[in-house]
Amino acid sequence: MHHTIETIIKNSPHLNWMKDGLFFLGRHGSWAYGLNTETSDEDFKGFCCPPKQYFYSATQKFEQAELKAPNPDTTIYDIRKFSNLASQNNPSIIEVLFISSEDQLYVSDLGQKIIDYRDAFLSKRIRFSFAGYAVSQLNRLKLHRNYLLNPPKSYPSRSALGLPNQTLIPQDQLMAAEADIQKQLDKVNFDFLEEVSEPVKIGIRNIMSEMLATLKITSDDQWLSAARTIGLSDNFIEIMHKERQYKNLKSQYDKYQEWKKNRNPIRAALEAKFGYDGKNAMTLIRLMRICVEALSTGKIIVKRPDREELLLIKNGAWSYERLIEEAEKLDQQAEELYKTSLLPKTPNFQQLDSLCVELVEQHLERLK
Repeated sequence: MHHTIETIIKNSPHLNWMKDGLFFLGRHGSWAYGLNTETSDEDFKGFCCPPKQYFYSATQKFEQAELKAPNPDTTIYDIRKFSNLASQNNPSIIEVLFISSEDQLYVSDLGQKIIDYRDAFLSKRIRFSFAGYAVSQLNRLKLHRNYLLNPPKSYPSRSALGLPNQTLIPQDQLMAAEADIQKQLDKVNFDFLEEVSEPVKIGIRNIMSEMLATLKITSDDQWLSAARTIGLSDNFIEIMHKERQYKNLKSQYDKYQEWKKNRNPIRAALEAKFGYDGKNAMTLIRLMRICVEALSTGKIIVKRPDREELLLIKNGAWSYERLIEEAEKLDQQAEELYKTSLLPKTPNFQQLDSLCVELVEQHLERLK
């Protein structure tokens, strides 16, 4: 039994069943990508099947077990949750099915059936999930670059926005109006689609953001439109808008201070030297390339053949301008490939459900 499973059971004795219930355990992160260095920690992911009481009990539930520092970063998922996330083409999950054999630390016969069936989980959803996370990395990269080039100089002042020391709107009215406006904005952000996974939502939001940017519709424009839609007066909207601006400035200042406080010293030095966070940049390009490869070939290449180039990016070898240009080029390629890819638009959920049911039933039968 792998030491991470031993640690999970030691920390949570009620999970002792995991000794027999583990289906799969593999390396994840930099070691699986082949991007590890001498200072890289190992990460592990896997999936298991709990005993029958976890299926029928009103009180015993299991979705996943986790280890965090100082233990190796490890997550073991219930096979049902793992299969669902993989069907959504969640990047950190579906990659686990495609890691190299040397990174597969434990595979039971039932776990092998999932691996053998891994191609069936892939679909065009990868366009939104991988590229969506990549754009999130890009946005973070741009934010941190702005921190470096244009750091907030002082705590924001209400008077600078023409606001009195205390808000003119009673707090309960302000909160009620904000909630109504947010409901309108959620429609644009697709937050009302509960059945859609977060990676897919991220991808859709990014596409929507690009469309709105092309039309020169800003987030402020969206907010003002939503406020008018629910019937607020112009005077009320103006005061709320200024309060919103002040709240955003405070949030930006606080996030900047938190970023400064918690930065990794080595990464901070490289970021100051090259003008961007190399690790974010490497992750951005890796995600976009995997997305393009999967749409082209129907396979996910986890162990990176472009290892040396990715490590150069991590160490600041590319200019910021080249990085942005490459990210935009890859995103455009992914968009074109989405139209022509032979991958299905969505996985065959009925087949995946049948597979999951079959494996759970086989495992529970063995426990009798």
